[in-house]
Amino acid sequence: MEKIKVGILGATGSVGQRFVQLLDGHPWFELGALFASERSVGKKYKEVAKWFLPTEMPAGAAEMVVRSMSDVDAPENGDIVVMFSALPGSIAREVEKRCAQAGYCVASNVSVHRMEPDVPLVIPEINAEHLALIEVQKEKRGWDGFIITNPNCSAIVLTLSLKPLMRYGIKEVRVSTMQAVSGAGYAGVPSMAILDNVIPFIGNEEDKMESEPQKILGTMEGSGIKHAAFTVCASCHRVPVMDGHTEAVWVKFGESISEEEVKKAFKNFTTDIKTPFAPEKAIILREERDRPQPKLDRDAGRGMSVSVGRIRRGRMANEIKYIAQGHNTIRGAAGASILNAEVLLERGFI
Repeated sequence: MEKIKVGILGATGSVGQRFVQLLDGHPWFELGALFASERSVGKKYKEVAKWFLPTEMPAGAAEMVVRSMSDVDAPENGDIVVMFSALPGSIAREVEKRCAQAGYCVASNVSVHRMEPDVPLVIPEINAEHLALIEVQKEKRGWDGFIITNPNCSAIVLTLSLKPLMRYGIKEVRVSTMQAVSGAGYAGVPSMAILDNVIPFIGNEEDKMESEPQKILGTMEGSGIKHAAFTVCASCHRVPVMDGHTEAVWVKFGESISEEEVKKAFKNFTTDIKTPFAPEKAIILREERDRPQPKLDRDAGRGMSVSVGRIRRGRMANEIKYIAQGHNTIRGAAGASILNAEVLLERGFI
């Protein structure tokens, strides 16, 4: 099939670079434009992107001239269908709306629109039916295009692990995260602050962890979503790991559930999503007593699988605790947006 042209908003940042890397050679999408701040406009991507990923910068992207975000709706961008957004939140709201008004599908990794009632917040293996909100959004806002979002990086790991357990009646979730430094961007955490240290605060992270899972695991009712009824209590921490978020999770159920039932639920979790970026198994159960670990498990499923392990009873009544781990810039960011766009294409939304 003919490839779909895509653009990247915020292409020089850490998530923008991951988009560039992952889209190189994609069977369905072709990179058509790179957008960044004004100081980069008019220069080749290789001149302005301080590349820090362990693979070489893709040759095609390296020679592309960076365009201005004030020109996203310019005629020369008319062949672009999807805009992947890795913008800072401070400018994402305005730029993403302009793109949607101009007719683009905006697959956003940014938080600003996630909790708006008519914006799909999607993990395709969990809630692809929420894509029905696209038509609600377009009609309500009068846009030719639309915005779809993927969740916060740590919320994706948590929520994927909770989905197979929903059948047992989740009442309460507590989670303590150990989040990699790449989640803060290349210059986000100074080395003198994180080496030999743990930072027990990540701005706005706990709010996202405590609100996004309920929307994702909610159900479509009419033209909106009824959020899942359980509560989440989160404590988020930055640790000296390069990539891969690890989470200690405690789940309280309405009735007793065994460790073996939880393991079986994880092991048997399947999905009908079969696009290029969809992992063969969205959840991988590790039976070893000391897994999952970011160094060993973050690249599972090409970075798109969430690994779970150390499943055991908690001390509270009807409580199970476990460890979940996933790659924060692939499954938790750029890869999630690309998977969303693949599902949109497969299901005829673009």
